[in-house]
Amino acid sequence: MEFTARGDFAFEVFKELSKYVENECPEMILGVGSITDASAASLFIQMGANFVVTPSLREDIAITCNRRKIMYLPGCGSLTEINRAEELGCEVVKLFPGSTYGPDFVKAIKSPQPWTNIMPTGGVSTEEENLTAWFDAGVTCVGLGSKLISKELVDNKNFPRLREKVKNTIKIIQRLKDKKF
Repeated sequence: MEFTARGDFAFEVFKELSKYVENECPEMILGVGSITDASAASLFIQMGANFVVTPSLREDIAITCNRRKIMYLPGCGSLTEINRAEELGCEVVKLFPGSTYGPDFVKAIKSPQPWTNIMPTGGVSTEEENLTAWFDAGVTCVGLGSKLISKELVDNKNFPRLREKVKNTIKIIQRLKDKKF
């Protein structure tokens, strides 16, 4: 699960969430997103982040993450950025915003570089048709934010519906991934 670090004192919220996950959900992999500088990445890593996601490629963050053996997923929008991210040791790149590029962009990248692991975010929904298009294009995984955990579900505290939506989405993704093998 990616915690989006936005707003003042987001680090305090993350610290509490990290403690909760460690005690109550030890199987969960918790990371942090929307990081924009190496000092913030370092702070969140010290508080338990298992991965770091950024909106753009930042070499200083790549170096920080590599030092600690923490997975870094930089936002990339061109083949040049993707190649540089891979040269910096990134195993998975975030295609952001995914809605701008679409599954055809992924296919175009994967054709000459089948080893490239891409995770689109922004423009990925929980609908089977949308997920199928992305996975058929060759993505490794997808990032789902407000399309999965909507403001409406949270505001209404409709956690049973959220749980159901998460389970259904995971089932669809698992079926799509199984189809590939």
